Amino acid sequence: MLLKNVPLVSKLPARFRERLETNIKLFIAEVGFEGQGGVQVTDEIRVTVAAQACLLTVGRENKRYPRLKNVIIYPSAFTDSQRSPHYNSEKPIYRLGESWTTGTVILAWDSTRRGALNMHDGQNVALHEFAHQLDQEDGVGDGVPIFETQSAFAAWAAVFTKEYEIQVKKATKGHRSVLDHYGATNYAEFFAVSTEAFFEKPKQLKRKRPEIYKILKNYYHLDPITW
Repeated sequence: MLLKNVPLVSKLPARFRERLETNIKLFIAEVGFEGQGGVQVTDEIRVTVAAQACLLTVGRENKRYPRLKNVIIYPSAFTDSQRSPHYNSEKPIYRLGESWTTGTVILAWDSTRRGALNMHDGQNVALHEFAHQLDQEDGVGDGVPIFETQSAFAAWAAVFTKEYEIQVKKATKGHRSVLDHYGATNYAEFFAVSTEAFFEKPKQLKRKRPEIYKILKNYYHLDPITW
């Protein structure tokens, strides 16, 4: 089930595969899953979601999602009115996923499964939303996750500030980019979009935006280009 739904796992070096499978079991044991819109949460859903969440932490031994409490699954894109009574707008906004600082991740199952199956397009809603969870670990979604050292934080700030400005210029001018233009929305989205590309388009990212690749490699303690 894991290899069928998340083929990227088959590319992992052996030393990470065993750790990933252990982390998936812990994730499923610790995090609640809830189906909405008629979704019945199955083992397939749990494994597919947990595998992608744990890919982000497999390089950092014993790293978990301390604030994460539950994952809510919709069958497909959901609206503001579906997800929470606290968000009201004149026009419903359709979303494929969300991450809340209160410890909830919301995902559209069809997009989650499709994103996992296609591991080369740089579009993966689960990786995107769980990157937000890492970012929000300190209670704020600002594109600055928690770092092990002050020097790592300083390096991150220097690189991401500069690279984000480049992305904004590319998006404003409509220029092609290895990163989705949605990453120009704010620093939080830039981190999430960069994470998608890091895992799914590592060769292109390293060639086009080498500083982003290097800083993410240091953060995740992974080097997907070698897979």
